[in-house]
Amino acid sequence: MSTKRNPVGWFEIYVQDMGRAIEFYEGTFGQKLEDLHMPELDMWAFPGECDGGGATGALVKMEGKDSGGGGTIVYFSCDDCGESAEKAVEAGGEIHLKKMSIGEHGFISLINDTEGNMIGLHSME
Repeated sequence: MSTKRNPVGWFEIYVQDMGRAIEFYEGTFGQKLEDLHMPELDMWAFPGECDGGGATGALVKMEGKDSGGGGTIVYFSCDDCGESAEKAVEAGGEIHLKKMSIGEHGFISLINDTEGNMIGLHSME
């Protein structure tokens, strides 16, 4: 692991219904995902910059890889994680943990997407 970069360089969220997942994430975060046109995989990337801070990643539909619960939670940065959690509900998801303070580090919320994945939302407000 390079000490010059943040520890996470890429993430993948596995899905079973790509159309439903795209609608959920675009509806929750208000940004368009981009089809990566992979030959063996259905992958749609979140917007990001190669030289930007943090990590970007993609929704992935891959034969033999289930979506759903697991041991990793990816946190998305938001202006207000409470508002983003409500948008997630409107987009078909569920709130697992309502907005809560994590002290000087801001606030978090946990939501379940339409594919059974739990994701985190983080904001400073």
